[in-house]
Amino acid sequence: MNEQRRQILQMLAENKITADEAERLLSAVEREPADAPAGAGPRKAKARYLRVIVHSEEDPSGPSQVNVRVPLKLLRAGVRLTSLIPPVAITRANAELEKAGFPIDLSELKPQHLDDLVEALDELTVDVDDPRNKVQVFCE
Repeated sequence: MNEQRRQILQMLAENKITADEAERLLSAVEREPADAPAGAGPRKAKARYLRVIVHSEEDPSGPSQVNVRVPLKLLRAGVRLTSLIPPVAITRANAELEKAGFPIDLSELKPQHLDDLVEALDELTVDVDDPRNKVQVFCE
């Protein structure tokens, strides 16, 4: 924990600031890079959600829209939960994934790998446009 965060939490513990004030201060500290010079400006906020938006006009009954917002914390928690899956179940799941055309080894999913993936997703933006459909996938 860096010094600024520790000081903010200490002030909260001593009732010198409210929980709302502490939250605002912590958010400001997270936006400010530790090694940046003063006045360098805020850094890009860390992505918290994977967003998928689909707008389709193919349905004869009218346009349809799907708007999914998945917390990236949910992905992290899911990967951590894989450690609780019995090896026999992982072997069966891997076989079913392979049959479906997804050669993924669930036993290789590790939290540190997911952090790399989430960092890569932070830069992800996919837009698919055609005359009747629009699909967007991005992190926010």
